[in-house]
Amino acid sequence: MYFLVRRIIDTVIAGIALIVFSPLLLVIAVAVKLDSKGPVIFKQERIGKNFKTYRMLKFRSMVVNAQNMGTGVYSFAGDPRITSVGRFLRKTSLDELPQLWNIVKGDMAFVGPRSPVVGHFPKYEELNEAYKRRFTILPGITGLAQVTGRNELAWDEKVKYDNIYIDKVKKYGIFYDIKMWFLTFVRVFSMKDVEETQENMEKNKESMGVDHH
Repeated sequence: MYFLVRRIIDTVIAGIALIVFSPLLLVIAVAVKLDSKGPVIFKQERIGKNFKTYRMLKFRSMVVNAQNMGTGVYSFAGDPRITSVGRFLRKTSLDELPQLWNIVKGDMAFVGPRSPVVGHFPKYEELNEAYKRRFTILPGITGLAQVTGRNELAWDEKVKYDNIYIDKVKKYGIFYDIKMWFLTFVRVFSMKDVEETQENMEKNKESMGVDHH
């Protein structure tokens, strides 16, 4: 029942936030456009609830076609593909603001497991029950895995925290989500773990290459 109520709350808050932050969104859009060639919004196919795909929106923080260069979907400290404005947006998490529209559309929630990129994740039937369970709720802009380690964590660790979140939010409801928001603000202001480390990129590639039955 809480997830149904939360869906309504998320939609209302995201809709209001889009209106309130519209001047900031416009300023960021202009800055992105002036900083480098390419679209203002970056659209990426992600895997959401029940393994359905959707297009996650972000302010573009890298050069055009970056996913086909260098380390692909993984970025790292000092990555030359990240633009000057993009580096600031990532450090402040302002690049995530367009996902408010994803929440209004019903693709995402404010809090939940982070959705993986299509094509860089095993097929549903290849996953074990722990991995499958994280796809039973809407993906979020933030979540327990993000406030715990963000890009420090390999996928196996993220899945563990995603499932702990599901258990906790079912037990404590809105109070646990409020805790996630508080921890998110602390994390954002600390500007820690914004970019992937080379070591963690290798761990993620290894975890995606194993059999998750």
